[in-house]
Amino acid sequence: MLDLFIWIAVFIASLIVLIKASDYFTDSAEKIGIFFGLPAFIAGVTIVAVGTSLPELISSIFAVLRNSSEIVVGNVIGSNITNIFLILGIIAILSKKLKIAYELIHVDLPLLVGSAFLLAITIWDGIFSLGEAFLCIAGFLIYLNYTLNSEKRHKDKEIKKEMKGLKIEKLGFKVWAILVISAFFIFLGAKYTIESVIELSEILNVGKEIIALTAVALGTSLPELTVSVAAIRKGKPEIAVGNVLGSNIFNSFLVMGIPALFGTLIIPNNILIFALPIMIIATLLFFFITQEKEITRWEGWLLVLFYVFFVGKIVGLF
Repeated sequence: MLDLFIWIAVFIASLIVLIKASDYFTDSAEKIGIFFGLPAFIAGVTIVAVGTSLPELISSIFAVLRNSSEIVVGNVIGSNITNIFLILGIIAILSKKLKIAYELIHVDLPLLVGSAFLLAITIWDGIFSLGEAFLCIAGFLIYLNYTLNSEKRHKDKEIKKEMKGLKIEKLGFKVWAILVISAFFIFLGAKYTIESVIELSEILNVGKEIIALTAVALGTSLPELTVSVAAIRKGKPEIAVGNVLGSNIFNSFLVMGIPALFGTLIIPNNILIFALPIMIIATLLFFFITQEKEITRWEGWLLVLFYVFFVGKIVGLF
């Protein structure tokens, strides 16, 4: 019993370290990118977008290196479900009526649906191979190219106005120090997050993918929750919704694709039978409820209830 509490404490502590270190790393990387001439808009779209999903990516790479590849797909699918049901639900509740931009509905959401179905097709045989990894990485590059070259986004006056103040004249030693130190703590946080998941799965006699679907997915989705809630409070719902959408696309393409470069990913049957269909349903639900260009508060509560059902079903409460 003591071992159980020790490893739960290690899991929580390492997850906190991983998330906070990723936050510091992203902030420093963005400043360095802008200093060396990377346009602030592009730095924001790429580095910040990657930064909120960094915990999922690094922990997934460590999982493959520890021969626990089932954690990867559990983390990806669990995070995608958490982002839609829990995070989107919470921000819809907080905002009363969550307005959805036209471009998000007609361009970004179809890309989200496409990424979810591509993920489903590639893992359906129970194995995620190197060739499928390259396919997903290519899919992300196409999405990134669209994001960076979208004429409408580049011409957004509000974004341009905000980015003018982000020019960095001098880059001090502190920024580089934070980058290096945070990278070290990302390494430690990811390493012990995965170690604790492996140990807990043995102590509790449950599959590692079960812990990944629930605890790891919830923990690594906290950056998305923080960013989205902050955006709602600032009256910028499009950023909140876009953050959820972009994170899911990143998870399906890169958090699956990059770890598979280090070894073939094995997909457990319980993921294929239950979690994967729930992710597809969640993605399609996201698509259809936004067609009226808003998500209401009661729809937000419904999404949260779906998340409670999902977790309850996974842990055997229902």
